[in-house]
Amino acid sequence: MSRSCLYLDALGGKRHDEGMPDERSIRAIEELLAETEAAHGAYETAELNGVYDAEWPAWYAAYAVDHGMGGLLGRDVTADELSQQLQSAWADFQAADPHPEEGWVVFIARHLAAGG
Repeated sequence: MSRSCLYLDALGGKRHDEGMPDERSIRAIEELLAETEAAHGAYETAELNGVYDAEWPAWYAAYAVDHGMGGLLGRDVTADELSQQLQSAWADFQAADPHPEEGWVVFIARHLAAGG
């Protein structure tokens, strides 16, 4: 069963298609981003021999879409769209002044939940 199906089951089979996702859906997005970060770290270590992956948004997006991001967002999303949203959210996170007290996962999850 996919992550989005598990999430939908946890919400009583209802999909959040309208309005801003609630805190539970944002938390689920945070969890998927944290899982994606861990998987990407393993990828960088094993496949790139520890070299920084400058193309990380594309990798994150493909992984997250494959693991149910669209269901968590309550809308269809392609890896290309999500990659662009991740790049934009990361730039906003880095440029924020003052720097957000929340970690990048929380910041980006809220950015994505708000529509990217």
